[in-house]
Amino acid sequence: MSNPTDYQELIEKVTQTLKSVESNQLESELKEIEQETFSADFWQQPDAKAKMAKLSSLKNKLEQINDLQQSLDDLQALLELSSEETQSFNHSIMQSSEFTSELAKIVHKVNKSLQAVELSSFMSGKFDSHGAILSIHSGQGGTEAQDWAEMLQRMYLRYFERQGWKHIFVSQSRGEEAGIKAATYEIPVSFAYAHLKGEQGTHRLVRQSPFNADKLRQTSFALVEVLPLIEESDTQIELKDDELEWHFTRAGGAGGQNVNKVNTAVELTHLPTGMVVKCREERSQYQNKERALKILRAKLALIEEEKQATELAKTKGEHKNASWGNQIRNYVLHPYKLVKDTRTGVETSDTEAVLDGDLDEFIAAEIRKN
Repeated sequence: MSNPTDYQELIEKVTQTLKSVESNQLESELKEIEQETFSADFWQQPDAKAKMAKLSSLKNKLEQINDLQQSLDDLQALLELSSEETQSFNHSIMQSSEFTSELAKIVHKVNKSLQAVELSSFMSGKFDSHGAILSIHSGQGGTEAQDWAEMLQRMYLRYFERQGWKHIFVSQSRGEEAGIKAATYEIPVSFAYAHLKGEQGTHRLVRQSPFNADKLRQTSFALVEVLPLIEESDTQIELKDDELEWHFTRAGGAGGQNVNKVNTAVELTHLPTGMVVKCREERSQYQNKERALKILRAKLALIEEEKQATELAKTKGEHKNASWGNQIRNYVLHPYKLVKDTRTGVETSDTEAVLDGDLDEFIAAEIRKN
């Protein structure tokens, strides 16, 4: 971006966006909830955690708006400096590499902040503001698929790091020779679910096999599951004791360990839906029960969201289920390099960057599309 007209268009776009976000209303809501938290009995209220989540969401949105305003101010200040230098016929600063580099950095910051604010305006789903539970499962194909699943695991971990997101390792099942059969992480970050829910589905890899002496072309599949992280106090998903059926067994593993001597593994059935959740990763029955309840809440929340999506789609005249069977993205490493999203059409030949967690363009396109 070197044309002054381009800078002016960017400034106008940011200015219009800042006018549309209604920051005064957000600040008013924030102060109102903050005032409620000062109440002595705040944490005794049933919706205390929900209000704290709302508070965090508002702070996040206002921080994005403030970042955008600050980056806009920096850009305008630098452009004003360049204009003064031009008028005084002193081009030394304006034409210096330091100035050009600084201007490029600020423009990049403006665009990044603008995208964050724009995407936030699209995140209005019932559970969009929640954290997420992300699981990766290898498809059929043994070692090849398990290695691909581990590549995806690294990709998402690098994405979390790029975003500065806290992420909690939950469980992992290693492959016999290489890779993983499955892995699960919790991301207790506001709007993590809104960002990641579009990643759910089948991910397809095409490459020369590193496990074959002839290096034959191999196609592998892995499944990604994304669920909203629902807290126990969240009143949107209510679980009644008489609707739950528990079954306890011994967890598998190396002989002689305590985990095999007591009934730590749990199987939870939700009677109204017939949904079954099994959890055996934790070392105590209590931890597995808590984990099973968390997963059940998440699955019920997803069902609720899909119902809403179906109703909304009826008015639009189109609908496609976000099921695991839908192939959402192809990663081709041989005979050419290309990552292409089958839903949005976004593609890049920089496969290394994508597998190193550079997913922003893919995720932003899916958010805008929906």
